[in-house]
Order: sequence, then structure tokens, then C-alpha cells
Amino acid sequence: MRGEGGARDLAIAVGVVVALARFAPDPFIWPIAVALLAGVFLGALQVVAEADPASGSSGVAVESLILPAGAALAALGAVRLVPVGVALVPAFLLAGGLVGLALVTELRLARASGPPSSTDRTAVLVQVLLVGFLGFAGVATLVPGGLPNPGEPVSPAGPDALAVIAQALGDAVIAFLLAYRTAALRTSNVRHVAWFGVTGAVVVAIAAVALRSIEIPRILGPALLVLVFFLWDAIHSGGPVRRRDPWRVWETALLAVLAIVVIGWSVGIRA
Repeated sequence: MRGEGGARDLAIAVGVVVALARFAPDPFIWPIAVALLAGVFLGALQVVAEADPASGSSGVAVESLILPAGAALAALGAVRLVPVGVALVPAFLLAGGLVGLALVTELRLARASGPPSSTDRTAVLVQVLLVGFLGFAGVATLVPGGLPNPGEPVSPAGPDALAVIAQALGDAVIAFLLAYRTAALRTSNVRHVAWFGVTGAVVVAIAAVALRSIEIPRILGPALLVLVFFLWDAIHSGGPVRRRDPWRVWETALLAVLAIVVIGWSVGIRA
């Protein structure tokens, strides 16, 4: 069908871009990431719109574009974990395949006449966790010292503050996109979905600062961030969203206090 053909073409294009970007210097990756994110958003928009003619009157839901774009962004960073050699070939194929899988899933959801089934929800959540792990690991590869090696000497001054901030912001962007996608499976209220996306990003950013401060080795840090995201999503996955409104003020205040404590603690460690 036309939708699956468009998904395949976009997946191939992403695989090519990821392959070329693997050999680009680190400072060029950030602008490439922004361009790739925008390109996949627009490409996925066209693919979903062509596959679901009913979306022409109401427009394509933005959450349908998030997972493919997030998958492309995650692949761009995570592929830099693979050393230059023969292993890069399957890595490039998997990068494009992950984007294609996300697009096919979103196409199926867009064509459905009713709410997502439990099978579709599970498929989206599994893909979200996979993209989250690759995304967090990819951000860590682009930040100096983002993946601490137990065999390397630790600086007495601790991690660089700018590197910690950059890593936390990168992780927060990925967490916002993925939290927005999972929340959109539960409610169509944009305010509720956006709030969950923002708070999910804050939680992951706080965890990223804490983990970076104690220099969790290698990919254990990204794995723990995925666990934090999963637990945060699981806490908010049950029951109507409206029932949580009175708790939101306290929850937001608690996150603010926790952020202050973690930042102060990390600064104290470096001092």
C-alpha cells in the first residue's frame, strides 16, 4: 500500500543520513540532528496523511509523528557507539528499520476506527522504551564524559558543569517527545498530554543530573534513565486523568524541590 511504501522510502533515507553522519565530526552532529528531526517530522506527516485520507479534514495528529522522529534521532546518536568496521552495516540497517517499524505502527493506529487496542498500546510502549534507551545512550556519546568508563581515572573536580547541562537537556528533549506520545494513548486532551510530557522531561533531566554526578559507568546510565521513565509512565497510566488534577500542584512542587536538591548536591560534589 501507499503508506507502507512511503514508510519504507523514509526509513531508507534515514538509514542513509545516519550512515553519512556517523563519520561527521562531533560538533556537526547537533545541527544534523535538528535537520534530521525536522525532516522526519515532515516526511512522516506526508506518509500518514496519504495513508489516512480522513486526516485531511482534521489534520494529522502530532503524536503520530513523534515516535518515527524520535527513532531517527536516537539512531543518529546511538550508531556512534558502534566502532568503525563491518558492524556498522547492520547498525545502519537497524537504524532505518527502527524508523520504518515506528511508522508502520503509527499508520496502523491512524487507520483504526476506534481507540488503540491493548496490543497497539503495548507495541508503542515497547518501541518507546527502545527508542528511549538508544536516545539516552546517543546523547551520552555526544557529550564529553557522557559514558564514564570504570577503567579511566576520575577527575577530582567531577564532571564538567556544561557537559552535565547539555546531557540533561538532550535527555529531557527525548523524554518529552516519548512522554507526549505515551500520554496521547490515554487521553486526547492536549493540556494533559503536554503537562505529562513536560513533567516526564523534568523527571528524566533530574535523574540524568544525579546519575552523571555519581558517574554511573557506560550504558548503565541510559538503562537507568529508561527505568525512571518507565516507572514515571506506569504511575500515571491508570485511571482518568481528571482525578489527578488536585495532585498536580503538589507533584509539580515536589519535582521543583527535587530538582533544587539534586542540582545543589551535584554542585556540592564538584566543590
